[in-house]
Amino acid sequence: MRILVTISGVMAILFSMCCFILPSHVCAQSLSDQVDELLRGRIEVAGVPPKIEVIDELIHSSNVLPLFYERRAYRPAWSGDSGPLSRIDDLIKAIGQADREGLRPADYHLARLQTTLEEIRQNQKKRLPLNPHRLADLDLLATDAFLILGSHYLAGRINPETIDPEWVANRRETDLAVVLQKALDANHIKAALEDLLPQQPGYGRLKEALLKYRDLSARGGWPSVPDGPKLQKGDRGLRVALLRSRLVSEGVLRQGESVEAELFDNLLDEAVRQFQQRHGLDTDGVVGPATLGALNVSAQERVRQIEVNMERWRWLPQELGQQYILVNIANFELDVVEDGQPILVMKVVVGMDYRRTPVFSDKMTYLVLSPCWNVPPSIAVEDKLPLIRKDPGYLAKQNMKLIGGGGSETKEIDPMTVDWSKVTAESFNYRLRQAPGPWNALGRVKFMFPNKFNVYLHDTPSRELFAKPERTFSSGCIRLEKPIELAQYLLREDPKWSPENILAAIDKRVEQTVQLPKKVPVHLLYWTAWVTEDGAAHFRKDIYGRDKLVAAALAEKPPIAD
Repeated sequence: MRILVTISGVMAILFSMCCFILPSHVCAQSLSDQVDELLRGRIEVAGVPPKIEVIDELIHSSNVLPLFYERRAYRPAWSGDSGPLSRIDDLIKAIGQADREGLRPADYHLARLQTTLEEIRQNQKKRLPLNPHRLADLDLLATDAFLILGSHYLAGRINPETIDPEWVANRRETDLAVVLQKALDANHIKAALEDLLPQQPGYGRLKEALLKYRDLSARGGWPSVPDGPKLQKGDRGLRVALLRSRLVSEGVLRQGESVEAELFDNLLDEAVRQFQQRHGLDTDGVVGPATLGALNVSAQERVRQIEVNMERWRWLPQELGQQYILVNIANFELDVVEDGQPILVMKVVVGMDYRRTPVFSDKMTYLVLSPCWNVPPSIAVEDKLPLIRKDPGYLAKQNMKLIGGGGSETKEIDPMTVDWSKVTAESFNYRLRQAPGPWNALGRVKFMFPNKFNVYLHDTPSRELFAKPERTFSSGCIRLEKPIELAQYLLREDPKWSPENILAAIDKRVEQTVQLPKKVPVHLLYWTAWVTEDGAAHFRKDIYGRDKLVAAALAEKPPIAD
């Protein structure tokens, strides 16, 4: 026994001595140390920009992931000396719920995480030694999944500016490596991810609608209403019964409320008007081509539309402001919002398809009463020059002046002295200016928030356009139904600008710039789906085809390793 003890003691001494001589990976003190070294090695040899592969999947957070591990000295985040930690199960569960946000769980290494974790745990059950290489794989996959899913929750899966040059996002930013470390310290993985989502009620209501419409789609959606003559109150027939069934399926009408299914009665008339209101149509109770088209959009298409608009919410800042102006381009509407509630609502006219109103946020700083209209060069050449060629007297009829030269050489030119037959788009070296007055294209007031698109809000003499349900008639700027009310609201805190004084200044027909008492955030947005506080889902036509771009980008799968 003494000899055995002595030999054991000698071997212990020799082993301890070898640890001072041999490389550390031979004498690793713990499983975590071995994983630590593997993580360090794989990250350090990944190159610049780093390219890390785990089995057949790429690590996408190539910038933040190395920083995260460097800050924690490459210690594994998801396993210890005894194997995987329970937090990995919380992460997998959180990834599985990404579909509730309109995202695909498969995009966040879900299948690979599950199979790798299952393999490790099966070996544990068999009492086989834990493989540090597999634990390193698990750690890299899990960290990447958290960081990428977190970034998508925080700022969207897509950068809109890469697919639409007319879209400027104001996406939220944070240090996701810090977020992950805090989540690990508190052992609150799922909660940390959920905190990155938009917190506004509008996003939450869309999320609930997504579940409803997915369920409708999974159950086959709703019946279509065949083409045919328009339907209205008093009509009878199979198409009326199908119309009723269609509205019942979506919850706009209750089942069994009417005695005759094939009769277009008062209840069905009310339900059709409600449907039309929710889809931005004329609320006349008549099922014509536009209403029929909206009725026959499939439930699956509505799911896609909701997912697209949830993504757009993720492109917005966390707070829109306590007081702000919101223009929903697709809804042709402006809301002035205070403390989350609209206090002034009006119709708007937005840009034509080939002069689309851009999407961005900025701050309104001043307004102009009785503005002159300095016609943008593109409009002067493309729109006005052909009219002037036909009728040189056009400018006088429109109270426009022809301006030539520049700087101190600027002068007004009589358009009748110009040979317009020789003036081309390339040789048009003039400027057009329209004097203030009721004929002015900008109306009585314009509202300025300087931006690179040269877009602003303004009045218009073409009041008849506000009666149309689809209002894409401008050259990109936003025409307002109630410009005077908006001016009075914005200047309400300035005693010099009472409603009477505003109107008196406009009547002078002299351009006057008025600085606002405080800057007001302006958000030009493009929402084709939203849910009101009463739970009603509203949908709008994709007037500019922007939904298709977002849907296509969302459908793209992440790249796999070579």
